[in-house]
Amino acid sequence: MSATAQKNNPHLKKYAGGCHCGAVRFEAELDLSGPVSRCNCSICTKVGASSINVKPSAFRLVSGAEHVSEYRVGNSQNSRSFCKRCGIQCFGGGYVEILGGDFRSIYVNCLDDVDLTTLTFQYWDGRHDNWGAGPRSQPWPARA
Repeated sequence: MSATAQKNNPHLKKYAGGCHCGAVRFEAELDLSGPVSRCNCSICTKVGASSINVKPSAFRLVSGAEHVSEYRVGNSQNSRSFCKRCGIQCFGGGYVEILGGDFRSIYVNCLDDVDLTTLTFQYWDGRHDNWGAGPRSQPWPARA
């Protein structure tokens, strides 16, 4: 979403979130009225990731930078950030051209005061690097 589109979006709201132990805290400007993404790649399947992507400018690490560590699969440009104390993945980031370039992935399960039952989901075939197929409303096959 472009910066102009973000400013003109009536559903855009600032959310706070963090890890389980509270050492890592963040804020993100998100539109939760649209679908949240789920992917069938091996790591998303294993951790049960449900995320929404935003431009880096819509994300702010509030506290706990010293407690954040990153995990990258192989030599991927994309990373997952987690708390060194409790192990919870709160957000990630990277660069995927077909998804709009630079992004931050915010894991919605780490947001404060969000009723997850009110969210809608879209599903991506990351297991096969099939990003060009786009999202669909039903899950792609997955194995952990």
